Amino acid sequence: MPAFDLQFWDGLLKIIVVNILLSGDNAVVIALACRSLPDRYRNKAVIAGSAGAVIVRVIFCLIIAWLMTIPAIKLIGGALLLWIGVKLMMPEHDGEGDGVKSSANLWGAIQTIVIADVVMSLDNVIAIVAAAKGDIVLIIIGLVMSVPLIIFGSQLLMKVLNRYPLLVTAGAGLLGWLGGEIMAGDPLVHHWVETHVGAWGEYIAAGVGAAIVVVLGTVLARRTAARVKHVEDLSVEETK
Repeated sequence: MPAFDLQFWDGLLKIIVVNILLSGDNAVVIALACRSLPDRYRNKAVIAGSAGAVIVRVIFCLIIAWLMTIPAIKLIGGALLLWIGVKLMMPEHDGEGDGVKSSANLWGAIQTIVIADVVMSLDNVIAIVAAAKGDIVLIIIGLVMSVPLIIFGSQLLMKVLNRYPLLVTAGAGLLGWLGGEIMAGDPLVHHWVETHVGAWGEYIAAGVGAAIVVVLGTVLARRTAARVKHVEDLSVEETK
């Protein structure tokens, strides 16, 4: 198989994985926005709202892909991906999505889905562009393939991720890998990496990025869990 095909399928798989990992909240938004609709309108709202969200994401990806050609932007985007990966490993908080307005009419629900997706999708867009390395065709195909998985498989996926936390860690590591990889490809440092590290420079940077995310995410997650447990213990003692 030609190298181009291998790169294409590798990029497509990365896009689908990161989109699923980072779209749990988007799936919740879809459910909340449509919960007051009559049954006959719910599927239409989900499909139309998701289609609108995909169009908006494609536009965002085009903008981000263009910005990535500017020196230092890849360094910033890579650093953001490292933080997004760390954040992915942090314990979830209850009550997410409580502020999402439910709509009793079809167009209101579609509008809510699209607007909420715009607000919540910056991390997705940065990760998708990094995985596709600016390939617009790959970005569009990846997004289109990811949406049905998010809409129809979100609940199953969330259960799998909750049951197997190692998959979340692996996903966070993937984001760190992408972050390190695009940082090494920034015009400001790419020549230095090639000169001093060699052809394996991007892979080494990617591995370092993945390691940083996994180690830092694990440490912060444990500290957060310990702090939450301490607060809960104090609350129990106060009620005695």
